[in-house]
Amino acid sequence: MLKDAQGLEVTTESSAAIAAINSFIDQALSYGKDAEAVILEGIAADPNCAMIHAYAAAYFLSQENTQAWQQAKPHLQAAQQQLVKITTREQLYVQAIAAWAEGAIDRAIAIHEAITQNFPRDLISVQQGQYHYFYLGDQERLLNIAQKVLPVNEENHYLYGMVAFGLEQCHRLDEAEAMGRIATSINRYDPWAHHAVAHVMETQGRVDEGITWMESLADTWENCNSMLYTHNWWHIALYYLKQGNQEKVLVLYDTHVWGRAQKYSPKDQVGAIALLLRLELQGFDVGDRWQNLSAYLLPRLHEHALPFQDLHYIYALARGGRSDWLNQMWLSMQQHSLSVNPFLRRNWSEVAIPCARGMVAHAQDDWSEAVTQLKPVLPRLSQIGGSHAQRVLFEQIYRDAWLRAQKQSQIYFPVTRKREKLVAI
Repeated sequence: MLKDAQGLEVTTESSAAIAAINSFIDQALSYGKDAEAVILEGIAADPNCAMIHAYAAAYFLSQENTQAWQQAKPHLQAAQQQLVKITTREQLYVQAIAAWAEGAIDRAIAIHEAITQNFPRDLISVQQGQYHYFYLGDQERLLNIAQKVLPVNEENHYLYGMVAFGLEQCHRLDEAEAMGRIATSINRYDPWAHHAVAHVMETQGRVDEGITWMESLADTWENCNSMLYTHNWWHIALYYLKQGNQEKVLVLYDTHVWGRAQKYSPKDQVGAIALLLRLELQGFDVGDRWQNLSAYLLPRLHEHALPFQDLHYIYALARGGRSDWLNQMWLSMQQHSLSVNPFLRRNWSEVAIPCARGMVAHAQDDWSEAVTQLKPVLPRLSQIGGSHAQRVLFEQIYRDAWLRAQKQSQIYFPVTRKREKLVAI
């Protein structure tokens, strides 16, 4: 039995498998673009190593698309076949990933908490715990799970970035910035730490500083996976949007946010949708970009990985004029809200579904209906996940609809965007 770079035992006698595991740990914590490649190297080195198969399953689940979920299954099965032969930590980790695959997020979280309590050097488990808390809108525990292991990981700058993001989400902005800057000073190639500081500066309205901070570090993101590469550039675009420089934002959309990886990561697609929507809310003409973007959303119609993502997809389908896909997705969302794990059901049925109605109504210029549907769910938006910076978009949509509804009720307000109405809603 050998140990990985975190000092944790792994059931394998292959030094090559351990080297691959160490590379995967670094790739995962740095949001690197080579995570899948190093996983495959590890499996080739030791096809019976449960941990590398579990990491593979977790990697594919995190891609949040149907094809990747299918790819996760054989790796999870291979890991589960080794359960009786592996360590307690490894058993727990495999069980956490199995719970995630089943949609039992509450059970997955409980296991990640147990791992971090008993094996606080396992930062991959911490990271995945944060991921789940983020999409449940549980900011306090998102911070807690990282902060509690800091005393035994003080040398690890990646953890500093994780804590920084948790602090920011809990509105402890000065502490968050300090922690993010410490992480970056230890290792300039820490994109999650850059991201945490970007959130702070945006929240505080430090637009020029934010642009300088992020653009001075952007060269380090070339090794990032598409998700964080596009997302960090998305934050830069938000700064320029606050300056009113919509032309610059559109250039960033075309080159760094959407032009980077249209077909792959759902998060890339969500970021692009959110940016187009923000541009339109400022009255900027985005041309045919809705039609172009929505053409890539067919695989998303029935995935329902996260309600936060579905709300973006359904808006883009409405704005792109894809009424058939829109109706399919709407019906599928309703069915999913009734069949999803009970732990998540209320978030879907009581928040996501009415919010989706409001989003589509706004996309189709039905301002009063948008106001009616969105107003009751605004206080509960954290339950669908996303960061403060991401969720503020829904509030902006509500305010835009409210202002337009008020104006429409007072004088004739011509509708300039003619689109086919959604039938199913």
